[in-house]
Amino acid sequence: MLDGSEAESVRNELSGESGNAVQAGVVYGGIRFGGADGRPAPVPRQLPMDVPAFVDRAPYLNMLDSLLDRGTGGGGDHGVVISAIAGPPGVGKTALALHWAHRVRHRYADGDLYVDMRGHGSGNRLDAGQVLDGFLRALDVPPQRIPADTEGRSALFRSLLSGRRMLIVIDDAAGSGQVRPLLPSSPRCLVIVTSRNVLSGLIARDGATRMVLDILPPEESVELLKRIVGAERIAAEPESAGRLAEMCAHLPLALRIMAERINSRPFATLAELVEQLEDERARLDALGFEDDELSDVRAVFSSSYRALPEPAARLFRLLGLHPGAEVSTAAAAALAGTETSTVRRLLDTLTGASLLQPVAAGRFRLHDLLRLYAAECAERDEPREDRARAVHRVLSWYLRTVATAHRVILPAFHDVPMDGYGHDVRPLAFETVDEAMAWFEQERLNLIDALRFALRTGHYGIAWRLPAVMYGFFELRSHWSEWPGIHRLGLEAAKKAGDPYGEACNHLGLGDAHWLLGRLPEARECYERAARLGGKVRDGWIEGFALRQIGTVLCQQEQVDQAVAVTRRAIEVFRAYGEKRGEGMALLSLANCHRALERYDEELRDCLAALAIFAELGDEWSVAWGRHMAGRAYGDTGDHRQAVDAHRRAREAFRRFGDRRNELLCLVGVAEALDAVGDDGARAHWEQAAHLAGALDESATADVLGRITAALRAHTDGREERSG
Repeated sequence: MLDGSEAESVRNELSGESGNAVQAGVVYGGIRFGGADGRPAPVPRQLPMDVPAFVDRAPYLNMLDSLLDRGTGGGGDHGVVISAIAGPPGVGKTALALHWAHRVRHRYADGDLYVDMRGHGSGNRLDAGQVLDGFLRALDVPPQRIPADTEGRSALFRSLLSGRRMLIVIDDAAGSGQVRPLLPSSPRCLVIVTSRNVLSGLIARDGATRMVLDILPPEESVELLKRIVGAERIAAEPESAGRLAEMCAHLPLALRIMAERINSRPFATLAELVEQLEDERARLDALGFEDDELSDVRAVFSSSYRALPEPAARLFRLLGLHPGAEVSTAAAAALAGTETSTVRRLLDTLTGASLLQPVAAGRFRLHDLLRLYAAECAERDEPREDRARAVHRVLSWYLRTVATAHRVILPAFHDVPMDGYGHDVRPLAFETVDEAMAWFEQERLNLIDALRFALRTGHYGIAWRLPAVMYGFFELRSHWSEWPGIHRLGLEAAKKAGDPYGEACNHLGLGDAHWLLGRLPEARECYERAARLGGKVRDGWIEGFALRQIGTVLCQQEQVDQAVAVTRRAIEVFRAYGEKRGEGMALLSLANCHRALERYDEELRDCLAALAIFAELGDEWSVAWGRHMAGRAYGDTGDHRQAVDAHRRAREAFRRFGDRRNELLCLVGVAEALDAVGDDGARAHWEQAAHLAGALDESATADVLGRITAALRAHTDGREERSG
């Protein structure tokens, strides 16, 4: 846990630096503002790059063009326009969707959104809740305002897109149920969905237009070869070119790989390449491969794979072992056990052969069929011990890098012992909090995939440590719906490993997730287990924080005397183990208990003792939290000037951390203290608090919003009385 009657005429006056202000007679209910800092929301432009050398596909493009006459293009009153593009793997569904989307994106002034649902690829499928979280963040919704449940996120998404003109591409969906929560209701929006399945439910229930993409006609297959290889070379051997296209099953994926194979052999005739490919087919048939989804293209893949230099071929097959959908250059280097500079050249070789697709600077992905083939090659060509070492290296690299990033963001957080994991890898280093947070956001899904993969493959020590070192990220970025799941996986791994310390870490993290989601009984149960296990393994940090949180839950449940007793036990544990920050945080919890008992002098004493500990540690965030709590205690004891000073200093620190939730609490604290001494500047601070509260999640600020609304109403009523 990181801790935190209507007037006929009205005169509107402002004092101080109020920023945006409410102009109204009398304010009823909640107050909402958009854009907490006043800046315009950025227009999302998420489409990946267009596909080069795209062949005509005229009938399909015309069918997509016809969608523009419905709703978005014609301005009619139709529902949202949806096109479902189905077809077998490698047929070019994504290429068609992206190529057409790039052609028409200028029509959608409010932006475009893109997601790969991973319905049939590597890693775990994305659920609608995860996707909506990303879409809402792209639409500039602060993380604190994103609802925890999928239904709430879907409703907010529809509300935000109401009246907007947006293009949404949903790639590789597994089924209609995965897509439906992502559909806007605005007729000005257009949605393109690709899937290997026909998505009959989306067509029947949601009015989607069906489009089943077939393989390329023979002439378009040859045309694709011409565009990549050059018309002159293809025209010189038309029969061989046609035969090559046939051997590629007229699939665009295989044709592109074959074209790069031709380009890599400038002095070979097409007839010679046909002969080589026929020999490769015969060799593979002799190996007895069964009829599977690779059967049509395995010979093409094999021909290109066998032509690679051995270092590049090794990297290709090892990439088939990577747990996530995308891989960074640094992760590929860890997988291969080589230097980043070396692996960068090998990645260039693979992209040049069309065996790997770049998706962003330093990030790559394998097509689903190529991933299957790469894993097949690894199983066949890479010794078992080398495969095991490669998997262990990349999982250890993720563990070490996330631990490094976590330490930059939360330097006072508990260090989880690594027991030698990652001694043979070089984790990334981060200079700033922003760098570390950006890396986590980029790798979040890979980290979850790595956790699941580690559990599935028996790397239990890594599997329980990953959630233990990364859950602070999930709290800070408000990925609360995913947070409990990582700890459930961590608990499963720790139990399989027979590691009570790992169980204790994950019970504590799961308790924090439940607590922040308002599930107090579940939180208390997890904390009690963490406290027992923490005591068993003699870890004062885990035992102490678990006890402290039990006290917090008891206080919230109005069992204050019990809360005091448990919190004092937490302080004793922290002191016995020399855990100074834990002692300070427990003292603040004790202050909360004393406040509930209206023992305000003891509340202030506890806060000042905690603040002294944090100052000695040089823990800036904790000092800010201690100042905020002391400010509240000063107000409770009647020393309102001291309260103003403490809240203001705390607010400055929280602003530096980007901690808007606690900044809001400090603003309210200042406003209340100024009101208590009759200072006219109080109203300006209430208005600033209202402005900031509008950018935060209502569920997290409901009690504060009530105080803000009541205070602004009281100020309005007071002005009316004076003006009357």
